[in-house]
Amino acid sequence: MHLATARVALYNYLLTKKTGGQFILRLEDTDLKRTIPGAEQEIMDGLRWLGLDYDEGPDIGGAYGPYRQTERREIYAQYAKELIEKGHAYPCFCAPDRLEKVRQEQLKRKENPHYDGTCRNLTPEDAARRVANGEKHIVRFRMPQEGVTVAHDHLRGDITTENAQITDHVLVRSDGLPTYHFAAMVDDYAMKVTHVLRGAEWLSTFPLHVNIVRAFGWEEPVWVHLSLFLKPSGKGKLSKRDASLAMSDGYSVFIKDMNELGFTPEGINNWIALMGWGVPEDDVMTLDQMIARFDIGHLTASPAAINFQKLDHFNGTHIRLLPTGELAARLEPFFARQGLTVNPEALLKIVPI
Repeated sequence: MHLATARVALYNYLLTKKTGGQFILRLEDTDLKRTIPGAEQEIMDGLRWLGLDYDEGPDIGGAYGPYRQTERREIYAQYAKELIEKGHAYPCFCAPDRLEKVRQEQLKRKENPHYDGTCRNLTPEDAARRVANGEKHIVRFRMPQEGVTVAHDHLRGDITTENAQITDHVLVRSDGLPTYHFAAMVDDYAMKVTHVLRGAEWLSTFPLHVNIVRAFGWEEPVWVHLSLFLKPSGKGKLSKRDASLAMSDGYSVFIKDMNELGFTPEGINNWIALMGWGVPEDDVMTLDQMIARFDIGHLTASPAAINFQKLDHFNGTHIRLLPTGELAARLEPFFARQGLTVNPEALLKIVPI
């Protein structure tokens, strides 16, 4: 689990605990090509290690399960059918090689790649006949071609986009699995999600998501797009090379690594919480103190540079705040990992030093 993902989870956790809501873990796993073995368990383990215990999730269940999107295929099919019947979506029978050819031609003309609308103008009867005949297809959203979309982000205010600039995005792939754009909107509605706190990388498709919600006639959640994490220099997003350099210096951008390197969950929570939260950047807080002070109105949209020296500061502070017995218990696994046997009584005497 990446630091940015951990911060999204932390803010959602703080908001639900502050407002008496439910903190849900939903695994968005419909992009099978990007599925990494063991990633689900790493996320669940990482959240629990950070103390961010979820109220509903794939391993504990809940009132609105299942919580893996690959297990909700029939639900998405029903909502896709509804959108098609309302005229807000349509089957697309274009072959991938044709779409790629169109894309390359658009790039040569220095146009932003977009779907050219070949299947958009099929009659509903013709499209239904081809689907019934088993013709391979995907489902696309029918974006309005005129006017503008005004989407409201809690941190940035109204964001206006010309509808002509938004392509007819894919909602359901040919294998029947939905894209994130469709699945997340359906699940937010079905699971009664009131606030969507997510990364700023979703701002580019925010107008699409708003249009999907409005096409169904659903009430929109409160949208909060969090600030970006920048590399320590403050110039650009953190790259894989930057992550490797951090590891060589004894740091990481992954929670699992942080645990193994000896950082405390308290220190990490404190550190990432203040990257995007408009409170004094040196404030030392426990999770309970964060819950008491949290307000989405105090979050900021400005990008935050990762500062590992501040992590050292918060980590050291929280280590000194730990009771002696608790700190000793946390140290024992590190000795064991090196094949060392420690006398618990002796360790208790050394730890305060």
